[in-house]
Amino acid sequence: MPNLPTLLVVCGPTAIGKTSLAIEIAKQYNAEIISADSRQFYKEMNIGTAKPTEEQLAEVPHHFINNISIHTKHYSAGKYEFEVLEFLEKYFQEKNIAVVVGGSGLFINAVCSGFDKFEREDDNQLYVTRKFLNEKSLDWLQQEVERLDPEYFEKVDKKNPVRLKRALEIIYTTGKKYSEQRIGKKTERPFNIVKVGLSLPREILNERINNRVDEMFKQGLLEEVKELYINKKLHALETVGYTELFDFIEDKISFEDAVALIKQNTRNYAKRQMTWFKKDDGIQWFQPEKKEEIISYIRSQLNK
Repeated sequence: MPNLPTLLVVCGPTAIGKTSLAIEIAKQYNAEIISADSRQFYKEMNIGTAKPTEEQLAEVPHHFINNISIHTKHYSAGKYEFEVLEFLEKYFQEKNIAVVVGGSGLFINAVCSGFDKFEREDDNQLYVTRKFLNEKSLDWLQQEVERLDPEYFEKVDKKNPVRLKRALEIIYTTGKKYSEQRIGKKTERPFNIVKVGLSLPREILNERINNRVDEMFKQGLLEEVKELYINKKLHALETVGYTELFDFIEDKISFEDAVALIKQNTRNYAKRQMTWFKKDDGIQWFQPEKKEEIISYIRSQLNK
């Protein structure tokens, strides 16, 4: 359809350079940035989530960063979808291009393609279910999904506890298989979507990840985690860079082991991110330093 506004998506694994590219693109097109990094939503978590610096935030208006608290009980991809679409409806009355940037594939997909809507009886039941599932191990989650919904178990990333818990949450609260309720089809949006993905050879990306973790410690990551320790059981803090240091604070592991684990778990997370994004045929892939090629590609898509 002609004359539609455009949502430019910049995605890829952690530490690859999405933020700086998104800012450059946004400045070129007088656009604003929407974060699709689910960890950067939380205002209390800064260093460990690799949020844009104050200088970067000042270069271009950013949205959906520091927008909720770690004490927020429920902030789902479905709620994010609703809030972003509500924001874009007003935004596109003034501007023609917006930039979404992040590595949370589920949240990007919610905005671009729609999120599955499920029948649900009771929000209180949902809260109890989530609390129950958050206490379960990855092995338990895998076995339970395989038992209750073998069809979905065949497709799901079995190493991703968030996806496994999401499926069980729906099964428990609706009494129906997750695989039977997924819409599995794209929802039409009143805007065009152009997706750019960033990738690098594994060894180069791993080196970037290791260097970033070292830099986080220089910036005060351990001090940030100590301040948040009292909230360690909150769902938002059950994430890489925080859980490992909680174990160090409790003398379960050495500091050196905690640092090594953060690097390893972040590398594993980056691998899972790439597995997710590679399934999307709509993403055009580039190496992050090929900025002229990326800008040229975006220009060609906008001129269609």
